[in-house]
Amino acid sequence: MQRIGVFVCWCGSNIAATVDVERVSQALSKEPGVVFSTNYQYMCSQTGQQMIQDKIHEYGLTGVVICSCSPRMHEQTFRKTCEKAGLNPYMVEIANIREQCSWIHKDKEVGTEKAIILGRAAIAKVHLNAPLTAGSSPVTKRALVIGGGIAGIQTALDIAEAGFEVDIVEKQPTIGGKMTQIDKTFPTLDCAACILTPKMVDCAQNEKIHIYSYSEVESVGGFVGNFHVKIRRKARFVKEDVCTGCGLCTEKCPQKKVPNEFNLGMDNRRAIYIPFAQAVPKVATIDPNYCNMLKNGKCGVCAKVCSAGAIDYKQTDTFIEQEYGAIVAATGFNPIDLSKFDEFAYSQSPDVVSSLEFERLMNAAGPTSGTLLRPSDGTHPKTIVFVQCVGSRCDGAEKGKPYCSKICCMYTAKHAMLCREKYPDTDVYVFYIDVRTPGKNFDEFYRRAVEQYGVHYIKGMVGKVTPENGKLKVQASDLLDNRQLHIDADMVVLAAAIEPDKSARPLATMLTASMDTNDFFTEAHPKLRPVESPTAGVFLSGMCQGPKDIPETVAQASAAAAKVIGLLCKDSLTCNPCVAQPDEMMCNGCSNCEKVCPYGAITYIDKEFRGPNRTTLVRRVAQVNPAVCQGCGACTVACPSGAMDLKGFSNSQIMAEVDAICKMTAPGRPRSWRSAATGAPTRAPIFPARTG
Repeated sequence: MQRIGVFVCWCGSNIAATVDVERVSQALSKEPGVVFSTNYQYMCSQTGQQMIQDKIHEYGLTGVVICSCSPRMHEQTFRKTCEKAGLNPYMVEIANIREQCSWIHKDKEVGTEKAIILGRAAIAKVHLNAPLTAGSSPVTKRALVIGGGIAGIQTALDIAEAGFEVDIVEKQPTIGGKMTQIDKTFPTLDCAACILTPKMVDCAQNEKIHIYSYSEVESVGGFVGNFHVKIRRKARFVKEDVCTGCGLCTEKCPQKKVPNEFNLGMDNRRAIYIPFAQAVPKVATIDPNYCNMLKNGKCGVCAKVCSAGAIDYKQTDTFIEQEYGAIVAATGFNPIDLSKFDEFAYSQSPDVVSSLEFERLMNAAGPTSGTLLRPSDGTHPKTIVFVQCVGSRCDGAEKGKPYCSKICCMYTAKHAMLCREKYPDTDVYVFYIDVRTPGKNFDEFYRRAVEQYGVHYIKGMVGKVTPENGKLKVQASDLLDNRQLHIDADMVVLAAAIEPDKSARPLATMLTASMDTNDFFTEAHPKLRPVESPTAGVFLSGMCQGPKDIPETVAQASAAAAKVIGLLCKDSLTCNPCVAQPDEMMCNGCSNCEKVCPYGAITYIDKEFRGPNRTTLVRRVAQVNPAVCQGCGACTVACPSGAMDLKGFSNSQIMAEVDAICKMTAPGRPRSWRSAATGAPTRAPIFPARTG
């Protein structure tokens, strides 16, 4: 029998406020195999850890149960503590009595009872635990950054600066992302192109950085330190290594009426195009949906005028397979679709525009060459109404998003200020719910818009916008003065909510990374591991993790790069010993486990077995590569014959936990799940989960 020590943590008042820790330690001391049980205010402290080590030596403990916070927080801490005392680290179990107990229950009696249950389950598992030894695997010293916006660019530059090879995969023909479409940045009003273009050029010129533009990640396999990625390079119909970016083909192309997505469809481009002047790589791309040569074989003007011979109409998609040690997701964002907001007449009038469309109208490289003109008639607007929180902070998910998009207040102040600075005769109104300015110099910037530039900020929402006689009738409310307003506006600008790029969810599936209900990537821990995903070796950069402005994005990008560098600096990584293991005598060769394994760790072989009467039987059985297996347990669930088990979390260990939970009575407490008279359930038992 194991000699088990139980250590119950108060966690200050986090646990002790709703759990009687003294009673928990006393109750668990009576469990079979427990030779020592105590409680302490902070088990994770140096004093608490020293206590654990001392008691391991004093009582000859062969197993330890820590009743404390989530294993995600301190499992490694306590494992290392016990390892220093000579105990195998995998003989340590964490009973999560904080997140799953004390933080849930306000009734101290209920919280105490549940803490005892969770502790008893952990003790039952420790009885069946066995020492495990971690292996190691080599690290591929190359990183992949998915997304070439400012977040991806900064991440790649920092990784390359440390001396590691890094690839950028960007689905658009050029890197740069949304920042290339922005005119000025708040709160300094820097030219966005002036600060972004040098970084784009640095990427192109850095020998350690390889840019795969107009490409997408097709599949991801492997595990931390050894990812295998397949990249689809979409056909440009232009040879990248030959094209000089002279632009002659884009000038001569006869197909002129292709909606220009860079300017959000507010002007046209050619069928062969370079998105913008500073594009990196500066290589032309042929749009197969509009090219006459690709559609019907009639044209070929671009090939005739290209002196470099870069045009190749027979080009097809190609695939690249590469090994990486780490992957960074930097997939960015998009404004939400505003067509659902009929009350603002976005689909009814071209003079109702989104904030990003307004950026393009104010940009010198935009459809109006930087002159602010109404899209409907090309005249200068005299009255502009800005509407905040369009699609943000919505109660219902049908039209918008429940979260604050964070950047809208500041870029609206920027737009209003630029309008008044460039066109002092323009009346500018901003309708807001509240103004959020949490960054450095943000509030000062907003106050400048009001006090120096005379922007009219009105607390209230716009109820309806109606196009009428060349004007936009804006009906709104002023909540501070408690009155209704009617404004004849020339333009209405909607601060559209932002959402993750649509590529984020399929990518998360390939990376086996977690996402929240809004399709943002979920970090491993919101405070302690904000740039790491729960999947080892996958890191997060920029807006893919949540709304943020450019300085915050760049900071997170550098943080993600630092994590990647720390990983790539290692020659090998310690592998998780909690891996799947098949029972070859029970395996029926069905391949169910192989099909569900997200890491490709399971293969099948034909193996000889001794049969009756000295005969030899050949059977198809599963094999697990322990270096690839990440211990997710999917195979154990899929196996119909029960042949697949997981070290450290075997079926017998799990069932021992369940049996401990389902005991009719526990030492020192009354029957609470079932009536003593009838045996009928009085309250459903609460089963523990391992993650926090």
